[in-house]
Amino acid sequence: MKEGYITRTSSTIPFGYELEEESSSFLVPIENELNVLEEVTKAVFHGEISLGIGVDWLEAETGRKMSRPGLKKHVDKVYGR
Repeated sequence: MKEGYITRTSSTIPFGYELEEESSSFLVPIENELNVLEEVTKAVFHGEISLGIGVDWLEAETGRKMSRPGLKKHVDKVYGR
């Protein structure tokens, strides 16, 4: 497995990843999306922006959508709430 790739564990593709062309059991990281997600996650956690603004920011920067509950779940996972 190449560096940064993760193994697919469910039918849902996580934000910031896409299916590897050669094998459907590995996911390829998309650096731009992961960087934007990290920036938005920090801003939401520190109370600088709301979840609504965060999901709009993600969609504007990456073209991919994420739900508010999905972003909240990610923030809680990263920061351990």
